[in-house]
Amino acid sequence: MSNSIVAQVPKNLLFRYRIGCREVKGKFGARFQLDESYRVPHFGSFEKQNEFADVRVGWNTEGLYFDVTISGKKQSLWCRQSELLESDGVQFWIDTRDTHNIHRATKFCHWFVCLPVGGGPQNTSPVATMLKINRSQEDSPTINRNSMELHAKTTPDGYRLIAFISGKSLHGWNSEDHRHLGFNYAVQDREFGWQTLAVGPELPIREDPSLWQTLSLR
Repeated sequence: MSNSIVAQVPKNLLFRYRIGCREVKGKFGARFQLDESYRVPHFGSFEKQNEFADVRVGWNTEGLYFDVTISGKKQSLWCRQSELLESDGVQFWIDTRDTHNIHRATKFCHWFVCLPVGGGPQNTSPVATMLKINRSQEDSPTINRNSMELHAKTTPDGYRLIAFISGKSLHGWNSEDHRHLGFNYAVQDREFGWQTLAVGPELPIREDPSLWQTLSLR
């Protein structure tokens, strides 16, 4: 694995990780994919989490790219656009200022939810949306901008989901001047439970940026 990893110990005695994120060449589309060198380490294993998802992240000046594969499932997917936070799917949190000394999100913090299915009249279309972060000091002004692209394919034992979050959806996005991003992800599955980047849902990871890690653009 070529991602660089630096462990830091903040004042609250939790480990914080800085993860190297490689630049992406080419354009996003249905056949887009990130190779093994973009894979994000799973620090949730230190919390005794099961690793059932392969999560990969890349970037370029246009925005952030995600490639997530879930495998080994025996149960059917359960996804509903009307119940985003109860569905099988993937969540991403991004802070374009990488601020870790606060416990309430700022206007630079963003929360995205992606479902492989669950949308459309037959609940078969993928779903991607941005949500307001609870207790935030100020909502991101990009909350109502629909600049996220998503493709998903179900498999006999899971699904693969690829997503592109445009810089237009990320308030404060400036990959030249701000090379470090606050970052967290969670894969939620009714069969397997949760897989997160580091600490799990026993802590308020959905709303507290001090619990997120650092993505270092290189």
